[in-house]
Amino acid sequence: MIEASHQTRLSCGSRVLDFSRPHVMGILNVTPDSFSDGGQHVGVDAALRHAEAMVTAGATLVDVGGESTRPGARVVSPLEELERVAPVVEAIARELDVVISVDTSTPAVIRETARLGAGLINDVRSLTRDGALDAAADTGLPVCLMHMRGEPADMQNDPRYDDVTAEVLIFLRGRMDACVAAGIRAERIVLDPGFGFAKTLSHNLSLFKHMERLHVLGRPLLVGVSRKSMIGQALERDVGQRLYGGLGLAALAVVQGAKILRVHDVAETVDVVRMIAAVQAAE
Repeated sequence: MIEASHQTRLSCGSRVLDFSRPHVMGILNVTPDSFSDGGQHVGVDAALRHAEAMVTAGATLVDVGGESTRPGARVVSPLEELERVAPVVEAIARELDVVISVDTSTPAVIRETARLGAGLINDVRSLTRDGALDAAADTGLPVCLMHMRGEPADMQNDPRYDDVTAEVLIFLRGRMDACVAAGIRAERIVLDPGFGFAKTLSHNLSLFKHMERLHVLGRPLLVGVSRKSMIGQALERDVGQRLYGGLGLAALAVVQGAKILRVHDVAETVDVVRMIAAVQAAE
């Protein structure tokens, strides 16, 4: 197994993540149009029940998102996103012992959900929206920066790379530098290679194969490939048939040093992580 980072603890608001072991982040989309589970968890009660089930299954983080970022997704207004996300974050913070991650690029959502109990800002746009860097810095929370080119509406329009892993690394290093300049210490940064965002199948597979090269940045890696099209394309499987491919990638990600696995299928992924840990702990 590849050792990913010397950092072992990350303060996430009132809770702490111990990176001496990998963590499973459960996905909670409170959107009507997400690619896999859109509309299933809309409303505070339904969202809270699903979050509780994921925590019971072993998730140590719950990632709440109010804007779909699937290819071709429409942009939602800050007010609409806030109305979807804020009540859910508030309810989870009140009811559950879990790190709440908020999947957002919107400064108003960053600020308000931090006030309500969020512990991590997870931004697919790497804090490039106007005001997002300052908003994130003001919260004092850790941030997850993801690689993407363009916007979800156009990111899959003929993406090209000479060396996808090298170019992802350069991008993430640049966004880390921007964060540090804005007052977000490097110790508060998590990195996401951005599988499925502005990448073809061959890009995704190559990036996954060489993901260990990103450890030179010295930050914990979050990997999110659950039910994504790279699995469907590689295995010729519809969205509902991608569990086993996703578990295979989860195991590979842990072996390559990933510290957070962002998934829909929490219980199954937790078993993968626990089984790997059991083998590694053997004499």
